[in-house]
This record gives sequence, C-alpha cells and structure tokens, in this order.
Amino acid sequence: MVKVSIGIPVYNVSDYLLQCLESIRQQSFQDFEVIMVDDGSTDNSFEICQEYVFRDSRFKLYHQSNFGVATARNTCLKHMYGEFVA
Repeated sequence: MVKVSIGIPVYNVSDYLLQCLESIRQQSFQDFEVIMVDDGSTDNSFEICQEYVFRDSRFKLYHQSNFGVATARNTCLKHMYGEFVA
C-alpha cells in the first residue's frame, strides 16, 4: 500500500497539465500514486496523461465521458489505495 494517493480530475487542461504532473513526479517524497481521471477532454490532456503512465508506474489513468468534476473525483476515490488521500 502506498502512503499517499493523489487524485487529479482532468478536463481540457493541457496548458497546465505538464507542469502539474512534472511537479508531482519530481517531489522528494516518493511513496505515492497518482490517479488521473480524464473527464472527456477534447484537447490533448488525455495524451499528456498517457505519457506519464508510460513513463512512471505510479501514475494511473482512467477515462470517462464528461460527467463533471464531482464524478471525476469520485472515480479517483474508487481507484485509490493510499493511506492518505490528496
């Protein structure tokens, strides 16, 4: 079990997503998992998330139709296994 699960709802945020994911990946604390839920993005956010999944096994990606941020957060929670949730 990982110590911290980080949930990231994603919807058309390609302009900011690289900076966000890279900041998480470069943290000195390494015992975490990142659960990204693409909520039907129409930009290249999904592809950016896929790159991180291929680069780092701590990053996991789920895709769903656009149901809104609350549903995306709930999807994150369903797939988290950490002791703490962020």
